[in-house]
Amino acid sequence: MEQYEPDGLSAAQLAAMRRSLTSGRGALTRRSMLRAAGVGALTLGGLAGLSACGIPPAKRESTGPASTDHSDKEKRLSFSNWTEYMDVSEDEKTYPSLQAFTKRTGIAVKYTADINDNVEFFGKIKPQLAAGQDTGRDLICVTDWLAARIIRLGWAQKLDASHLPHAYANLSAQFRSPDWDPGRAYSYPWTGISTVIAYNSKATGGRKVDSVSQLLDDPTLKGRVGFLTEMRDSVGMTLLDMGKDPGSFKDADFDAAIGRLQKGVTTKQIRRFTGNDYTSDLDKGDLAACLAWAGDVIQLQADNPDIKYTIPAAGYITSSDNLLVPAQARHKTNAEKLIDYYYEPPVAAQLAAYINYVCPVDGVKEELAKIDPALAGNTLILPDKAMAAKSRAFRSLSSAEETAYEEKFAKLIGA
Repeated sequence: MEQYEPDGLSAAQLAAMRRSLTSGRGALTRRSMLRAAGVGALTLGGLAGLSACGIPPAKRESTGPASTDHSDKEKRLSFSNWTEYMDVSEDEKTYPSLQAFTKRTGIAVKYTADINDNVEFFGKIKPQLAAGQDTGRDLICVTDWLAARIIRLGWAQKLDASHLPHAYANLSAQFRSPDWDPGRAYSYPWTGISTVIAYNSKATGGRKVDSVSQLLDDPTLKGRVGFLTEMRDSVGMTLLDMGKDPGSFKDADFDAAIGRLQKGVTTKQIRRFTGNDYTSDLDKGDLAACLAWAGDVIQLQADNPDIKYTIPAAGYITSSDNLLVPAQARHKTNAEKLIDYYYEPPVAAQLAAYINYVCPVDGVKEELAKIDPALAGNTLILPDKAMAAKSRAFRSLSSAEETAYEEKFAKLIGA
């Protein structure tokens, strides 16, 4: 079990958090901006305010007594998720898939979209987890590196496979056994997040852009190339282009990738490092090509036919946002039933049609085609076997590695 670190985050980790909040996945997406006046945190009955109360610091580290499951007597659960990560009714007052779950099971769901950034959210719940206390949440959704950390610290409950028949049977092969949770004993993915190359064909003069080498070396793209402020995406894609496996690289490989990116900065081949604010520049053609997240590409293509994407022959980085039951949660079985529900193909299709991220559930294509045939044929949502075979995950990092790597990356991007 990883040692609990009461001293908090390093300067590099705090800088990474600020980048994510201001321009990365923690920032408002284009769809979020259009819907900013809409749903924030909803119960199944309508709008509910977000809690902004502070959490007192932990006074001790303890795993506490084994959690008592109150699911039999208390037909409810509390679910914390990212913004724009759930299907919403047209009047933006309810979540249809959650309503259907409650109608079927009698389990009421308090759903709160209160995750804007992994580090920020972990800061909210860590004092209670460290003190062996209930966080007030039965189900949370966090990105793979944070899920790995929570599991290592012993702050996630092991899932009962007997409550997860659909999840066990329908989980896509590429998500089945991450190095940080072999066999998915503690987690199941909510979505996959693919990092691809996007380009504006008008800005490139019709030329295809299909490799990190082209991004870094093609003189016709000079000053019009973007990389991401998320270290795992930019370094991971560069490692792949160098013939290295992001799942098993060494310090020297990381340094070589940083050096390659640094050359792009020094020669001004790279215009800038961005969060999802690259979408505006790519749409206008100020960026001719860049690393991009698949969900953004789908949204951009809906309005601009010049936006194209490619999957490099060397492969691409896929991360995931994952469902965990925190230690001391009161309603573990209810949470497991909700996880399993979202692995039923009709439900998974309903969710995928709304959020447009990679669906980790096999058997969804036919169901998604009933909703939107174009989405069912989009490999950014449902990767085919050829695309899935090129998917690679960035390996888990120790706290020391993460601090060292983030410091080097922050220096690279001038953060």
